[in-house]
Amino acid sequence: MNFRYDYWQTRPASVLVVDDFEPFREFASNVLKSEASFHIVGEAADGREAIQKASESRPDLVVLDIDLPFLCGIEVARQIRRCSPDSTILFLSGINDPDVIEAALQTGALGYVLKLDAVNDLLHAAKEVLSGKRFVSRRLKFAP
Repeated sequence: MNFRYDYWQTRPASVLVVDDFEPFREFASNVLKSEASFHIVGEAADGREAIQKASESRPDLVVLDIDLPFLCGIEVARQIRRCSPDSTILFLSGINDPDVIEAALQTGALGYVLKLDAVNDLLHAAKEVLSGKRFVSRRLKFAP
């Protein structure tokens, strides 16, 4: 995986936020927009829309829920890895199941943030994964 983010602090990292629950999608977008180092280039409410928008915008970062209409976030991540291979994927999910977390990270995603931890972890996680580091919320029942 190539990391084109060594310069992301000199320009905002482009971000696609994917969640079917509009209030939470807006929350995640607003948290990231609160820092000038992130620019929201799109939002998607389902798996198909996420793949289409990722293919079109080729964002630096995709913040992706797992429980989505039409396609599960894990399958969406696999398809985004094909259509936008330079995009870094950060899962933001309410699912705290070790098997699901492992499957999500096996897609090539670098991070997994539990929605309950989003207020404290989302910005930090986004910066970490864009730097090529793995980030997993501490409260998760998973040890990478």
